[in-house]
Amino acid sequence: MTAGTPLVERDADVVVIGAGIVGSAAAYSLAKRGVRVVVVERGRVAGEQSRKNWGFVRQQGRDPLEVPLTMEANRIWQGLERELGADVEWTQGGNLALAVNEPRMALLEQWLPIAREFGLDTRLLRGRELQSVIPGLGGDWAGGLYTPADGHADPVKATEALARGAVAHGAVLHLDCAVQGVTTHAGAVSGVVTERGEINTPWVVCAAGAWSSRLARRLGLSLPQRWVRGTVARTTAAPAITPCAVWGPGVAFRQRRDGSFNIAAGGALDHDVTLESLHQLRFFLPNVWKNKAMFRFHVGRPLVRSLLAAMPGSAARRAPLVWDRGIDPVANETKVQRGLAELQRVLPSLPRLGIAERWAGYIDATPDLIPVLGPVARPRGFVFATGFSGHGFAMGPIAGRLVSELIVDGKTSLDISGFRFARFAEGAMARPRNVL
Repeated sequence: MTAGTPLVERDADVVVIGAGIVGSAAAYSLAKRGVRVVVVERGRVAGEQSRKNWGFVRQQGRDPLEVPLTMEANRIWQGLERELGADVEWTQGGNLALAVNEPRMALLEQWLPIAREFGLDTRLLRGRELQSVIPGLGGDWAGGLYTPADGHADPVKATEALARGAVAHGAVLHLDCAVQGVTTHAGAVSGVVTERGEINTPWVVCAAGAWSSRLARRLGLSLPQRWVRGTVARTTAAPAITPCAVWGPGVAFRQRRDGSFNIAAGGALDHDVTLESLHQLRFFLPNVWKNKAMFRFHVGRPLVRSLLAAMPGSAARRAPLVWDRGIDPVANETKVQRGLAELQRVLPSLPRLGIAERWAGYIDATPDLIPVLGPVARPRGFVFATGFSGHGFAMGPIAGRLVSELIVDGKTSLDISGFRFARFAEGAMARPRNVL
């Protein structure tokens, strides 16, 4: 891995933009197959949302299109530590989604036919069955949806292990090296221009997360994408309670190996309003309006920053893909404290816990809450692997493998047609069908 050094590679079979979980997994899968792959990342490995997510590896509750991918991803996760020779804190303790009332329980029950269709062991639990999964569970619950094969892992350790694995197989990673554009010739990708020079390549994989739409616009591609600010916190250590990851209406949590909990409070989603919020508004407005109680819109520094960026001669105008490098969104402290209080209520046997650290990251969401995965019609050789809408960590290993199959074999082992970029222009975008 290199940072701050001039480019040595002037040619590559594939250039991957982004060293998050998806980009690192794609580079690893490509390099294993002998492909000359170069990864360019404007920051560090796992520097954005791949460092800041919950760490859940969940199959249950997904959109039906995602289920085959998440099931295969789960199989990969089970052997990933052995394959990479690294500790990624993989824990296969299941996932439990709690329901506080019967209407919510009925909604979770509606997902069971999807689980049965794909042969995924998922069941409804009630009463004492909940206690068998979460000993000492407090509160009055109608029940829950439980998938025993789900798990969780450490986001940083997992992403960094995949990046190291890619390098071990011959991939080159250039960190602190922002992309400035993608060049084309005769309707096909011809190269990637970076801060340190240009790399000639016939293939580009866009795994740039929340920044993908900016890169796409420079190629004339209109990618509907919204940023949602996700807040997560880590508590002080506690005695071991459960290896199961829990999704509740007031708090989602998983207990780490050191005894601390990763927690994320429930409630409305935070959206920092910027000029970017106006792009592709027609795709997002119907869902936002229908579920307006789920969103909290914040007008503040991000909007001011975007207004200044739009000024003639601004740094953003000169370098649209670089100007906000190192952006560090602020955690929602109200959510942190509410999540901690709810954790103590749900697990009353816990000692009094404190908050060891808190952080926030920008989740890239599409209007239908499923990824954009696969090639575009033009320019040929440009592949999207983005828009995972908060599901990128769990799906990262399979997304990376499918990208490598697409490029090397010309086809994928799983159907990804539902994730095609063209669905937006075709009017084939479905309403969100996930229940979590």
